[in-house]
Amino acid sequence: MKGNIEDTIMEHILEARPRKVTNITLPIEVYEQAKALGINLSRACEQALRSAIRTEQERRWAVEHAAFIEAHNAFVKENCLPLDEYRMF
Repeated sequence: MKGNIEDTIMEHILEARPRKVTNITLPIEVYEQAKALGINLSRACEQALRSAIRTEQERRWAVEHAAFIEAHNAFVKENCLPLDEYRMF
């Protein structure tokens, strides 16, 4: 139940933001199926775009920081984790 309340709150927050009218092109069968199922096209597109944006941002972050991540992993492999001797697991 908690997820439903959080989803409802998030929907209200997102709907309160300024919106930009835009056009999208969809295959007819996709449009018709979505409409028949009562899927809100704007909300579905927004959710998919937010997911795609997050994925691309994460990919770019990993590329941008690849040298640091590689250096850190090499350091840990050679020296173990700091305070590793105090770990209880």
